[in-house]
Amino acid sequence: MLFLDIIKAIILGLVEGVTEFAPVSSTGHMIIVDDMWLKTEQLLSSKYAANTFKVVIQLGSILAVLVVFKDRILNLLGLSRFSKQAVTAGGPRLKLGQVIVGLIPAGILGVLFEDYIDEYLFSTSTVLIGLVLGAILMIAADKFGPKEPKIQTVDQMTYGHALIVGLIQCLSIWPGFSRSGSTISGGVLAGMSHRAAADFTFIMAVPIMCGASAISLYKNWEYMTLDALPFFIAGFISAFIFALLSIRFFLKLINRIKLMPFAIYRILLAVVIWIVFF
Repeated sequence: MLFLDIIKAIILGLVEGVTEFAPVSSTGHMIIVDDMWLKTEQLLSSKYAANTFKVVIQLGSILAVLVVFKDRILNLLGLSRFSKQAVTAGGPRLKLGQVIVGLIPAGILGVLFEDYIDEYLFSTSTVLIGLVLGAILMIAADKFGPKEPKIQTVDQMTYGHALIVGLIQCLSIWPGFSRSGSTISGGVLAGMSHRAAADFTFIMAVPIMCGASAISLYKNWEYMTLDALPFFIAGFISAFIFALLSIRFFLKLINRIKLMPFAIYRILLAVVIWIVFF
């Protein structure tokens, strides 16, 4: 595999890492960048291998989440003795059951329609639709969400909040809609602060992305050849580094800037790509 090919993997890892947890759709950006410029489908000699690569490098982003939320995840799993984050006895805190409730709706739909999504929805035109519709949802969340949310931290949320976020997360099955965009919007509309909704989104992302990666790897293991391995590894490392930086940056900003700037960016991006390429 040529050095230039490794650079392509690093670029896609950068795109994945920077956009995975911002509400702009990492999958959408990867599809656009790949379809328009990098052409990994030709490099890996298969549409399914290219799609698998896009899923696998998300594992790098998952690792970044585990690093940032390590203590909270340990507490969720009942391993608080290994955590540096204190747990207040009897106080409110996020429960593993709430995370599971948030995962169920999109998990079911993802399993049922995974083949259809891979076959028909991984294209630039469908991503543009998702970018615009997702932006509309985000604008609605900022406009109609409570000015003073009652749920300021993720530990204050209820099972009802988890279910609402989980149901709205189903929209993110459409590439370009954005998992974080839909879940943060859902949380805000349900009465959560932007930061609380973002924290819940990132924590839910770990099992979702692990599950998607595992299923894709199982179905497409034949494409993980030794020749392609450096390409996958370079993308994974790149995604991890850039996701680690972007998560910390995003969490510091989200309560202050909210969703509107991301919504405007999504609409402008969709318009520019449509004009230039269509």
